[in-house]
Amino acid sequence: MTRYYTLKKGDPVNQQEFDSVLKQPSAIRYEYFIKKVADYEEVWGLFDAGWATADDGQGNLCIPFFPREEFAKHCAVAEWSRYKPKSIDLYSFIETWLAGMKKDNLKASIFPTNTNTAIVEIDILVTDLHTELEKYE
Repeated sequence: MTRYYTLKKGDPVNQQEFDSVLKQPSAIRYEYFIKKVADYEEVWGLFDAGWATADDGQGNLCIPFFPREEFAKHCAVAEWSRYKPKSIDLYSFIETWLAGMKKDNLKASIFPTNTNTAIVEIDILVTDLHTELEKYE
């Protein structure tokens, strides 16, 4: 008999999925991010008396976001070692966070790893999230 499990908000990522996803190129991790945050209706960042930020190498300030707590925790190393994963409601993220980031000329660093990340323009991220969420209506 085959067993099927439905993950719910807060269920941990299994180790095989975790390892597999981390090995993917940034474009594939971006797609995974869009699907997972739509599924769980939450986004994860790193927080310690303020949100973690990074420079994209071209002078742009970016805020890193992750699809699950485990992935955020995995990146809480080096300059982010004191940061802890913190969740953000997806709808607040879209309506408040991304609007504010666009106004402040910040970029989103989607699902960074120790090797690369997807730096995404806010308008593209908003469009991709809305497109994915429409599949749930």
